Amino acid sequence: QVQVVESGGGMVQAGGSLRLSCAASGNSNRAMAWFRRAPGKEREFVGSISQTGGDTDYADSVKGRFSISRLNAKNLVYLQMNNLKPEDTAVYYCAVSWSIVPSRLSDGYRYWGQGTQVTVSS
Repeated sequence: QVQVVESGGGMVQAGGSLRLSCAASGNSNRAMAWFRRAPGKEREFVGSISQTGGDTDYADSVKGRFSISRLNAKNLVYLQMNNLKPEDTAVYYCAVSWSIVPSRLSDGYRYWGQGTQVTVSS
């Protein structure tokens, strides 16, 4: 069983930055990803990172502003969010894949955290 815990959410003004952290106990061998769910919308893919950290993928809406990195020695994954916009307001979820291969689909992820709220004011 893998425990997934996100942290680092909060409130920030538009144009600001936040860094989310994800601690996935017992996991250093799988791809991981961030998803988000905005109020009244379905959960959507934000970005993913391969098991080695060598490959990353981002949704078009965050490309160039967000970046994902990981520290396997400590089972940590980060989501650095820069130039935040009000439309980035959502609950952000960290997810651990079924395998070493990342995916944009939520079905590709086995373990999920409880989420952390990010609110961007205009």
